[in-house]
Amino acid sequence: QVQLAESGGGSVQAGGSLRLSCAASGITFRINAFSWYRQAPGKQRELVAWISSNGGSTNYADFVKGRFTISRDNAKNTVYLQMNSLKPEDTAVYYCRQTPGGAWGQGTLVTVSS
Repeated sequence: QVQLAESGGGSVQAGGSLRLSCAASGITFRINAFSWYRQAPGKQRELVAWISSNGGSTNYADFVKGRFTISRDNAKNTVYLQMNSLKPEDTAVYYCRQTPGGAWGQGTLVTVSS
């Protein structure tokens, strides 16, 4: 059974940084692409970033380009999301997902105060 466990969320002031982690188990990690999504209160879940199975390709939503970086460590079965220059509008629950159409993690809350 695939399990994804996010961690690293918390509260930070605007301009600060956080690094989220997503640890995967029950999956052949190195052959899967992964994505980070987020869902703010009262809004739909949206795609934030995507990374290919070998880490050689990445894509970002326009609203995080230049501020967030997705990466992975296939030896640790972990995907990361480095978030810099955080803004209050980045406040959301962040989820990782096996891509395409795979398992979701339980999410980790990021709160950015002004």
